[in-house]
Amino acid sequence: MKQFFLTMAGVLAGLLVFFVVVPFILIMSIVASAQPKDTTPSVAVLQLDLRDGLTDQDPQNPFAMFGGSGMSVISVIETLKHAQADDKVKGVFVRLPEGGMAPAAADELRQAFLRFRQAGKPIWAHSQGLYPSGVVSSTYMLGAATDQLWMQPDSAFQATGFAVENMFFKRLFDKYGVKAEFEQRREYKNAVNPYLFDNYTPAHKEAELSWMTSIYRTAVLTAAIDRKKEPIAFARAFEAGPYSAEDAKAKGLIDGVAQVRETSDALLAKAGKKARLIDFDDYMSTVRRQAKTASALGGKPAIAVIGAEGPIMTGTSGGGNLFSGDETVWSDDVANAFYKAIEDKDVKAIVFRVSSPGGSDTASEQILSAVRAAKKAGKPVVVSMGTYAASGGYWISSDASAIVAQPTTLTGSIGVYGGKFVLGDALGRFGVDVRQSGVGGDYASAFGTGETFTPAQRAAFGGWMDRIYEGFVKRVSEGRKIPADQVRELAKGRVWTGVQARQLKLVDQIGGYYDAIDRAKALANLKGEVRIKHIGGAGSPFEAFEKLFGVSSTSLRTLAAAGWVMGDPRAEAILDEMATARLRERGATVLAPTPVR
Repeated sequence: MKQFFLTMAGVLAGLLVFFVVVPFILIMSIVASAQPKDTTPSVAVLQLDLRDGLTDQDPQNPFAMFGGSGMSVISVIETLKHAQADDKVKGVFVRLPEGGMAPAAADELRQAFLRFRQAGKPIWAHSQGLYPSGVVSSTYMLGAATDQLWMQPDSAFQATGFAVENMFFKRLFDKYGVKAEFEQRREYKNAVNPYLFDNYTPAHKEAELSWMTSIYRTAVLTAAIDRKKEPIAFARAFEAGPYSAEDAKAKGLIDGVAQVRETSDALLAKAGKKARLIDFDDYMSTVRRQAKTASALGGKPAIAVIGAEGPIMTGTSGGGNLFSGDETVWSDDVANAFYKAIEDKDVKAIVFRVSSPGGSDTASEQILSAVRAAKKAGKPVVVSMGTYAASGGYWISSDASAIVAQPTTLTGSIGVYGGKFVLGDALGRFGVDVRQSGVGGDYASAFGTGETFTPAQRAAFGGWMDRIYEGFVKRVSEGRKIPADQVRELAKGRVWTGVQARQLKLVDQIGGYYDAIDRAKALANLKGEVRIKHIGGAGSPFEAFEKLFGVSSTSLRTLAAAGWVMGDPRAEAILDEMATARLRERGATVLAPTPVR
């Protein structure tokens, strides 16, 4: 009977795979892999909707597009670069979010907008309201970089500044018997301050106001320059709000007041009688699908682009929620991407796009070792910093050949913290007693939640934190060629903006993704056109299902081939994807819409 149930379970699992998983993967692969003809109208205006938010880089999960917008900062700026040379595209219409956006993302998009405008093509933006949520000044700055910024009638212009709020839990913990035991290196490493104190420490307040002021001033000054206004008078008008849309127009903060449809129609009229509005992501998909088949297998030298977005952890990606857009920097995956670039004879330099708040020092060291290996192999590595490259994000960047950051990138945070919450007293108030057994040395029980550190355990843990911190300082000193004592003064766990970090020699250049590519070309002594070759990133849908269900990707491919023999068009799309994957493995550039000069 037991064997019968095991057999039935196996049969049911097989039916699930065949009738649910396989059809699903076929349908999804048609969406991802089909290669339709270019359907862009002869006169097109692209509608770029930023209200759903953007990741910094393309999702690592091949199915993440079905759980979000599917667009990233990098994909948008690459597509805009293609569009500015496309005779069919006559303009871009931008829908701005009502709240804030990541300042460095706004910086990157602003630069892409200005390049598009320099090509002689208009960009207009429309807002249905700007509210004090997040860094709304960065949203306004991006709108100010367009040719025309319009708002909906009677909507709110509440972008008057930049504020953050922190909750401190120390008094709550004291009330319920929770003890937070953490070590920080050093005083500016304030991520755990809300658990240790009931208010800002002087260092915490100083650091927070410093980077906030830098970001805010950058946004307001940039907006004033783009709108051709005198900065001081502009800042006064900006901060004197809130305003209605009509009042904002009277103050010269925006250009027009109209509904969304009226604004887009005005831009279409400017583009020409035959102009049609098309979704940006549809155009982006067409560009990328064409690039998969049009890219040459070789010939021109290549610059590899390797991405790292999210917290840094050891291991490799796999399993999990198929539709999750959460990003993680897996050390095995990123390191392997570097070694692939090292082995690729066409790759002459590497751009390492980093947008990470930090994570495991062990994982960070593994990635840094791969960066060093690339440099040793004669392939310069240029880091392009996104929203942040702090703590572990700076660790993996510290020995690059050059570092390029946006003015508002949050970077540095050269420091470390760690510890535990002690819950024994708190749980005891509810009749829960925590007891521990152990063998070996005293440190084996150090991280039990029932008791505080013993003096010996605290000393041992503090010594370990000191070693990590001093190792971090040493890596920065060697990589940036800054004396260790000077690094210690810049470190202490303090976060800097890109502008501040440039002044402190923690980064080399203020700029974006394409500035990093230009820097990589120069370091590799490359002239003329180069290919952009993305290495790593999202795997195929086959691989995702194999990791999640344990279903052999070979078996799925066999089913797809059988469907092709029987004339199933869904299977044909799968096989097209397999062919494209083989081209990718052999060196085809699959994501670069246009060569970079």
